[in-house]
Amino acid sequence: MKLTGRQRAFLGEFLDIYWELGQTPLHYAQVAERLGVSEITAYDMLRVLEKRGLVTSEYVVPGKGGGPGRSTIVFSPTPEAHALLDKLSDGLDDIENWEARKAHILQKLATRQVGDYEDLLEEVLARLPDSENPLLFVTEMITAVLLALQLTQKNLATSRVAEWLQAAGFPGELGLSALAGLAVALSVTEQTNRRLATILLAQTKRYPGMLARLTGGGREHLHQFVQEALKTINA
Repeated sequence: MKLTGRQRAFLGEFLDIYWELGQTPLHYAQVAERLGVSEITAYDMLRVLEKRGLVTSEYVVPGKGGGPGRSTIVFSPTPEAHALLDKLSDGLDDIENWEARKAHILQKLATRQVGDYEDLLEEVLARLPDSENPLLFVTEMITAVLLALQLTQKNLATSRVAEWLQAAGFPGELGLSALAGLAVALSVTEQTNRRLATILLAQTKRYPGMLARLTGGGREHLHQFVQEALKTINA
């Protein structure tokens, strides 16, 4: 099934919100508010995706979770939506760009220079809000947390940072899932730059949905990156 770039981006954002809010059906007004578009635009796009079999709709009536008043329409993604997005958006369609980013990040981490770490953190956080590629997004979120850890723990040996992360389960699934909580904790520490902390905290909301969209080869590449990054820090 071929989607336009706009439809694909909307579907990805819709799934992000769906995962973030606990996999509950969404009213189009919720989607519109989160995406910064009009309710008409959100409704029309959801109807288009419904015709393509990627979204289902249902009416919720009072007494069944809809609250008082008229029935309301809510939307949920179909299994086909998840499968299609896994195929299109695992991040492997832009693997050359990811490999180049990974090499750049590892090179900066290897320098152990505070100035390089600060520059790389600025660079990574500047890209995150516009990133729609799950593999790139998750890789750079992990990088942001690694850098923030290094910059906020100036009196801590870098080997200890790596030990902490490995003890937390990195690069396994449990550790990857726990990263969002670690990012939130870092964003409120006094040592963290307020502007950068605000960006990091905002992007943390997208992390679970982006991570959930990674399957198969995408997760293998991500695990490889985390292992190499920890090895570089611990060298």
